[in-house]
Amino acid sequence: MFADYGLHERLLKALSALSFVEPTAVQAAAIPPALEGRDLRVTAKTGSGKTAAFVLPMLQRLLETPKPQTGARALILLPTRELALQTLKEVERFAQFTFLKAGLITGGEGFKDQAAALRKNPEIVIGTPGRVLNHLETGSLELGDVEVLVLDEADRMLDMGLSEDVLKIAGACPQERQTMLFSATAGERALGQMVSAVLRDPQLLLLNRRDDLNENLKQQIVTADDVPHKERLLQWLLAHETFAQAIVFTNTRAQADRLAGVLRASAVKSYVLHGEKTQEERKQAVERLRQGNINVLIATDVAARGLDIEGVDLVINFDMPRSGDEYVHRIGRAGRVGQAGLAISLICHNDWNLMSSIERYLKQSFERRVIKELQGSYQGPKKLKASGKAAGSKKKKLAKKSGATAKAGSKPPARKGGKAPATLGDGFTAPKRKKPSPPAG
Repeated sequence: MFADYGLHERLLKALSALSFVEPTAVQAAAIPPALEGRDLRVTAKTGSGKTAAFVLPMLQRLLETPKPQTGARALILLPTRELALQTLKEVERFAQFTFLKAGLITGGEGFKDQAAALRKNPEIVIGTPGRVLNHLETGSLELGDVEVLVLDEADRMLDMGLSEDVLKIAGACPQERQTMLFSATAGERALGQMVSAVLRDPQLLLLNRRDDLNENLKQQIVTADDVPHKERLLQWLLAHETFAQAIVFTNTRAQADRLAGVLRASAVKSYVLHGEKTQEERKQAVERLRQGNINVLIATDVAARGLDIEGVDLVINFDMPRSGDEYVHRIGRAGRVGQAGLAISLICHNDWNLMSSIERYLKQSFERRVIKELQGSYQGPKKLKASGKAAGSKKKKLAKKSGATAKAGSKPPARKGGKAPATLGDGFTAPKRKKPSPPAG
């Protein structure tokens, strides 16, 4: 129960108004140490309720010790504008009965208007690293009073090349601060380096193990012969699956644009989102999906980072993601807290080994599904290694190798008399000279 945490009465009033009674697993694990002022390193999947896990302790601290300030007292960094805006809405919901104010500073918006808003000294600033750093360098943002620093979706910020900006911003905050770092995945070495640089003796909370991620999400694979076969399967799935909203992931912008044309021919209401789209087009895509004007979003990983759209219950990997962490991030879009969802990956012969690697990474086995109406000839490798990857033919490899060796070591054919034909380099053989004809008569 949230009432057991000793939260301020105004926060409890907001929780009651929002019908929040029982904390989620990440909230139950993170809120108590956060209220004690501990630095936290939390791994929790998208949709687990982690925003409240850092917002409630942050608001509690600001309410307990009100003080005048010339700059922000709390700073929340996020990788994208969309996620920053969603976090602002969450902060405003939980702080609705308090005097605390929050300001949003992200790219794609008026810099002067943001600077004017910062002059009103909001206690909480929420923003993306690039724009926060711009305001810091121009002097319109002061971080000398920051007591709480939150890095949300830290793994995504690293993937987007924002680590240098994040470290500069953290360095501008007081050393005597509380820092909470949240990520959807355990991350790689670079994330460990960021943890070492910005956190002090953090408490580690690993809320999602790889083998039990997204318990509300069914994960399937459907084999395909080639890309055109995948396109027919995609059309069939969108026509026959029951879903409210779907995201189709591709690895390239060109493939995303191609699929938009394919689905347009099937009268599917879709929108494309990739790195070449403007900020206004990104906003338009999200709003159309939320309002129900479209129900399918075709996206690349870069464009989809930070999107947090409620109601997505179907994810289709037209292209397999290139890593296990990317897969976790994609399927986390569906099957939010308390919701069921479905993730389907379309697998050609050249996707199989990558898919099996992701299965091993997650310690899971995806359900194999056959669509009888579109069943192709490829049903997976004929032989599998113990790892689940396709087993190659050693005989063929040896034959190719021996053939290549024989070709490399072969000598030119000998002429009569035991001499090889003359060559002019690079394997070119001089033509034979014709004997002169005997004189007539």
